[in-house]
Amino acid sequence: MTDKAKTRLKKLFKIFIILVILGIAVVCAALGISEYVKRSVSDKMLSPEEAANQGNIDCIIVLGCRVNGETPSPMLSDRLLRGIELYDMDAAPKLLMSGDHGRTNYDEVNAMKQFAIDRGVPSEDIFMDHAGFSTYETMYRAKEVFAAKRVLIVTQSYHLYRAVYIAEKLGLEAYGVSSDLQSYVRQDYYDFREILARDKDFVKTIFKPEPTYLGEVIPISGSGDLTNDKEFT
Repeated sequence: MTDKAKTRLKKLFKIFIILVILGIAVVCAALGISEYVKRSVSDKMLSPEEAANQGNIDCIIVLGCRVNGETPSPMLSDRLLRGIELYDMDAAPKLLMSGDHGRTNYDEVNAMKQFAIDRGVPSEDIFMDHAGFSTYETMYRAKEVFAAKRVLIVTQSYHLYRAVYIAEKLGLEAYGVSSDLQSYVRQDYYDFREILARDKDFVKTIFKPEPTYLGEVIPISGSGDLTNDKEFT
């Protein structure tokens, strides 16, 4: 091997080492931020019984998830069942169903509201946030559009830490209640993706950008029928 080739090989090796070190640093930073988000709100995770005893909670926020037509996915069904359970326990007087209704042919929130109505919750006690396109936007709009101050958030455990963290950073007093009622397909994938999502929203809550839509205030203390865009049976 010529001296020129040896010099080039040494340079390439140094570049490789630098890239490896940078990669390790990025991974460590991502894991560190994710763990910080979890630890910072771990004391805000409650059992249903603890949540029901909090008192003066404005609403129960049920975070949206995939629907198949008008049928909630298993993950969303469990969130809804937990939210309804908390409502029936008088943990809060209102439910806020927040999800994606940004397209005419895809509607999470009406499916969520119908699910609760079918299980005995009065329509006027169920608000819909049609523009809850992300966890961040849901929490921003819960405070600014629905004028909530103290909330219970319902979703699966892997997602719950980030949701409560965002809510707290945006000025809500928030508590989380897990809706892990069963095992879920692809949970390893959700766990991995959530690490990246925590990192993203950690940065986002520093800058606090406005959500896609805001709009006029619809106080959560009023009637949820003000958010209806169709008739319910």
